[in-house]
Amino acid sequence: MACREGRGEPVTYSYTQISQYLACPRKYRYRYLNGWKEKDTRAAMIFGRVFENSLRAYFRQMDAPRTWGQEWSQYRNRQLDYKAGDSWQTMLEQGLLLLEKFGRDNRVQIRQTKHLQAKFCRQISGQNDFVGYIDALGSLDGTTCLIEWKTTGSRYPDQPAGLLALDPQLVCYSWISDISEVAMVVFVRKRAPEIQYLRTTISEVQRHEFGVLVEEAIQQIESAHFLPHSGIRFPQNGCVSCPYLGLCLRDPQLINARLIRRVGASDLDWLNELD
Repeated sequence: MACREGRGEPVTYSYTQISQYLACPRKYRYRYLNGWKEKDTRAAMIFGRVFENSLRAYFRQMDAPRTWGQEWSQYRNRQLDYKAGDSWQTMLEQGLLLLEKFGRDNRVQIRQTKHLQAKFCRQISGQNDFVGYIDALGSLDGTTCLIEWKTTGSRYPDQPAGLLALDPQLVCYSWISDISEVAMVVFVRKRAPEIQYLRTTISEVQRHEFGVLVEEAIQQIESAHFLPHSGIRFPQNGCVSCPYLGLCLRDPQLINARLIRRVGASDLDWLNELD
């Protein structure tokens, strides 16, 4: 879907903007209104950006390891912030091993290069647009889906079942593209590099709810409501520690393990509330 043009100067929103506002409105104001930006010195962040360039080279039938080596070498003498156990050399080797394993696994197929960094745009309130760039449109293990690449120093949690469907970025991209099948390919940097291939389905209800959330967040932004939020602990996954996770996943065992019902509630009350 193409963004509208020729309407003056409408505001274009993205997942990053909305998620930052929801996490802390004050941070949104600092970044998008006051112009402050984080310094580009985190090695892990740069690794992810360069590695995604190498994946695009891979699907364009180019020499992905060579692309990785050439681009990563530009940071060899840069003053970067490395986490404990990381260095330029170890991360170089991790990137090469991950690319080799990804090619050997051969579980992801992308038929056309235009399906890399695919742009979607949705018209929203007033003169505004919402734009999203999805890493890839292709298939994982034969199932057509939208795909997001992630690089990380530790495995993503994959239990309890259905957890991935609560990932807000995947919900956002499912909403903007209207594609229900989504996947996340996680490249885990560690002594023995690992790749997680995670796939789930985003429901129509989730997409609708996210659209409402976007509209409400934009209304708050346009009303200049930028109160600070305290206690945000990113990047910890709030869903994993949330006591109501079982309700979101409709998991009776998890509900019984972590929640108690009010006196007099019937056994099926929680299902009715979800509906």
